[in-house]
Amino acid sequence: MAEKRLEEIRKIRLQKVEKLRELGVDPYPSSVVGAYEPIIEVVNQEARDKSVVGRLWGLRTHGNVIFADLKDETGKIQLWFQKNTLGDSYKLLKFLDIGDFLYAQGKVTKTQAGEVSLNVYNYQLLTKSIRPLPSVWHGLKDIEERYRQRYVDFLANEGVRSIFEKRAQIVRLLRKNLDDTGFLEVKTPSLQPLYGGATAKPFMTHHNALDIDLYLRISDELYLKRLIVGGFGKVYEIGTDFRNEGIDRWHNPEFSMLEFYWAYANYNDLMEFTEKMLSEIVKEVTGSYKIVYGEMEVDFTPPWKRLTYKDAIFEHAGIDVDKFEDLEKLKESVKDQIKDIDLSQTNDIPSVLDTLYKSVVRDKLINPVFLIDHPCSMRPLAKRKSDDPSKVESFQLVASGAELINAYSELNDPQDQKSRWEEEVARGRKGASEYQVSDEDYIRALEYGMPPTAGWGLGIDRFTAILTNQHTLKDVILFPTLRPDK
Repeated sequence: MAEKRLEEIRKIRLQKVEKLRELGVDPYPSSVVGAYEPIIEVVNQEARDKSVVGRLWGLRTHGNVIFADLKDETGKIQLWFQKNTLGDSYKLLKFLDIGDFLYAQGKVTKTQAGEVSLNVYNYQLLTKSIRPLPSVWHGLKDIEERYRQRYVDFLANEGVRSIFEKRAQIVRLLRKNLDDTGFLEVKTPSLQPLYGGATAKPFMTHHNALDIDLYLRISDELYLKRLIVGGFGKVYEIGTDFRNEGIDRWHNPEFSMLEFYWAYANYNDLMEFTEKMLSEIVKEVTGSYKIVYGEMEVDFTPPWKRLTYKDAIFEHAGIDVDKFEDLEKLKESVKDQIKDIDLSQTNDIPSVLDTLYKSVVRDKLINPVFLIDHPCSMRPLAKRKSDDPSKVESFQLVASGAELINAYSELNDPQDQKSRWEEEVARGRKGASEYQVSDEDYIRALEYGMPPTAGWGLGIDRFTAILTNQHTLKDVILFPTLRPDK
């Protein structure tokens, strides 16, 4: 029934379009007839002649007077159309509908009811709307439809726009912090002959002219570190990465990442830098170090706790990860401690530890914590700790039970890097679903020499979701990946 009614409305509006053209009125002009100002700057200028543009959100007829609500990005104003003021052009108002875009010129005044209005003496139709706005027609409440028709979501659901305004603010602040600290923003390839820089499944495509297969990048890391080899001291990139993985509240196949690499720094330097930069951004965006996320209060007040990966696992699972070098014995111990854990998809020690961490540890880390010193096998690109080569100089920043940052002192020993990648390839041969591949050109770059370097990657979508109290990444990504609408 609703679809039938919608079609009737579309048909009527299309007839209005044709009638306007017959009357010599262009329903889609290419320019506005005069200058205009933001509505927010007009509403307080009573008794002055002003012009505005925007979308109609209400139409009310009272005899020879029509009132309309006009909105732009900055605010709303009532339009006051009077027959004795507009003359013949008053007749054309019957062709207007809620949703149309309009230019209006008139005197700012107040009606008898005391509402600030623009007493219109000239107007121009800028765009004729064919579909009725959902908030006026039936609302837009279906979650999938909100994401699928984001352009209508902004119109129908107040507050959605503010989320993306805050997202833009967050990106501006991140960029400003890095620029002010001497980092250079760069752009590296999104299409790569060999994917790398993370442990994830890639998307593949084909380039016709070169007749070669290419991968959509899963990370910027290896190219950014090539720049460090080439003599750049501090570089960063804000871009989109692509990973061929499942979709859930914390994952979307394409997502925004900020990665930076800092020559002559280590992971301790990064933790200090991260704590200062992000806590300041949290306070500037939200007004406080303490924020509400769902039913949790998350306190970003520095300093932040530092917790070794080993201690986190032992605290929450009662397992000492250093005691196990045998896969089956580790699995038995995990199952003894965690009865309902699913280890069916794990076939090596790194995947068992990762499943264990995600099952019993991560969700319990609410306030920001630096989870440091991962087992070497879990971070193939990170530098070993000098006092314990079985661990690496690494950290994850976890808050609200979500991983926000991965960072580490970068491995710059080409022989160790080659050996670590060979171990990764061997994991793949044994059936690991995700593993890193060996990049010979990157090894060659390391052989020219890369200074001690620290690298860092922040998931912008996740950080934004937490700061705007959104439960899923779909609410902070303008057009999230969805199954096609049948």
